[in-house]
Amino acid sequence: MNKLLSAVIPAAALILPSCGIKESPTPVTAVSDVTQRISYFASHGWEAEEISERDITVPAEFSDTYLEYVRMQDKQGLPLRKYAGRAAKLFVYEIKNYSPDNMKMLAELIVCDDTAAASMIYSEDGVSLRMPVS
Repeated sequence: MNKLLSAVIPAAALILPSCGIKESPTPVTAVSDVTQRISYFASHGWEAEEISERDITVPAEFSDTYLEYVRMQDKQGLPLRKYAGRAAKLFVYEIKNYSPDNMKMLAELIVCDDTAAASMIYSEDGVSLRMPVS
């Protein structure tokens, strides 16, 4: 019996920390310059060309419509919720290597504190097709 306990206790010590009791922090994706932003998309298989940027404010409270977007960011592991109410930059890109039914595809990247806070790929009309970057 002592041999069994001496084998189980060390094994439990290795297994318990990975049981999901404590959530690990979201990795930070640095995107402070155009090269890093293009590399962010390339790391997910997208060829992107930056076409515009503008200053925005992430909503302090998320409407029902915006919540769908926020959930997409949660699934990608991006920290948009952390930046609620904060100033940010919105960068828009043209996607060069994906054009279903000859639709022009765009991508967006919201950057706050030089960190990727949110991203999405979408059809030019904004409604036909919307999907996560990753």
